[in-house]
Amino acid sequence: MTLENHADFIVFGAGPGGYAAAFRAADLGRDVVLVDPRATLGGVCLNEGCIPSKALLHAAEVIREAREMSDWGIKFAKPKVNLDALQAKKERIVGTLTGGLVQLAKKRKVTVVKGTATFNGPDILKIDGEDWSFKDAVIAVGSSSIKLPGWPEDDRIWDSTAALELREIPKNLAIVGGGIIGLEMATVYSALGSEVTIIELGDQIAPGAETDAVRILANALKSQGCKILTDTRVETIKATKASLTLTCTGAFAGKFTADVVIQSVGRSANGNLVGADAAGITVQKNGTIDVDNCCATSQPNIYAVGDVTGGPMLAHRATHQGKVAAEVACGHSAAMDTDLIPSVCYTNPEMAWAGLTTGRAKADGISHKSTAFPWAASGRNLASGGGDGLTKIVYCPETERILGATLIGANAGELLAEMVLAMEMGATLTDIALTVHAHPTLSETTAFAAERALGTLTDM
Repeated sequence: MTLENHADFIVFGAGPGGYAAAFRAADLGRDVVLVDPRATLGGVCLNEGCIPSKALLHAAEVIREAREMSDWGIKFAKPKVNLDALQAKKERIVGTLTGGLVQLAKKRKVTVVKGTATFNGPDILKIDGEDWSFKDAVIAVGSSSIKLPGWPEDDRIWDSTAALELREIPKNLAIVGGGIIGLEMATVYSALGSEVTIIELGDQIAPGAETDAVRILANALKSQGCKILTDTRVETIKATKASLTLTCTGAFAGKFTADVVIQSVGRSANGNLVGADAAGITVQKNGTIDVDNCCATSQPNIYAVGDVTGGPMLAHRATHQGKVAAEVACGHSAAMDTDLIPSVCYTNPEMAWAGLTTGRAKADGISHKSTAFPWAASGRNLASGGGDGLTKIVYCPETERILGATLIGANAGELLAEMVLAMEMGATLTDIALTVHAHPTLSETTAFAAERALGTLTDM
């Protein structure tokens, strides 16, 4: 059935997965409608997540580097932080990028509709009360911050969005959740002057990451003034006019007070917000929508991409899925058939990994060996003021193919790309070792790690 309001190809959700799907479909000749309730495009990533957090992390890095230069005989005055000016700079960066998306949409003649879309059938949906028919649809509605039950409603309990608003620099800040978002907020606020305590339920911060690298990161955060409590659960929070009191059990059992608490215990998919049942699509209890490697749902004309399809909930995964969904809907052969999704923790130092860690390989019973090169032996790292760091490679002992890689140190997120490409191409330790890397660089630590396993390393 075709209604007066009709979309040949409609996407609801204008985050990285949604706008990638919309723009790719437009490039392939489709008439595209992009629906989002926000005043600006870009979703959580551009407006409240990836981009604003990186802007603040850059500011934190500059503060720390200025402080550390005293060891080099160069002293700066103590920084004066103007929160309004810092917030304004962050917003200008966000505005530049979201405004750029508007221009890209106009260039491709993508119709942008401000509103909320929900299904009213397998080929009908409502956008703020108005019925629309469509030929193909992409669900790209993302995820939301998880709120722990039983916590009081209080302006001093922030989610990640509130934390990026720079409302204040609290004297005592507690961060509940030691995942990537929590650790990045710890990096920002400790540089700005807060006394930070990180509380993590698991046995290590950055759960799932390589233990050797996590140990380096934990030591670095402690040296920056952060306190880390692992194997610890926050049972209750009591709000008084003066402060917030957290009662904990586990490795740390007791109470402590904070001026502000950041709740950073993960995100849940928004699949329950789109009326999927009306379209004949099942939503799992955790809010996710199942898709195949072509990003197709159980309905042949409806696709889903990004956080709403489950983890890992990362913008770059969503972008690739968005392109796949658009191409498949346009009759092209495409699939998202890799699990090599890079993860980057933009702390100081950065930590990045992809593929297998040694812990995951052991748990899954996969035959493996590992090799590592410490950045304490890297000339470029030391000459650039770097501290402890590591490049670690997990490989198959029979074939020497690369199975996983973890790096921690300056620009680890950039350096990881070589290792992801190596795994995608089926490269071996010998391939990495025989690739000539410039000296002195941080990238050569990957070659050194490979050479160490092969017995040809001369730098240690």
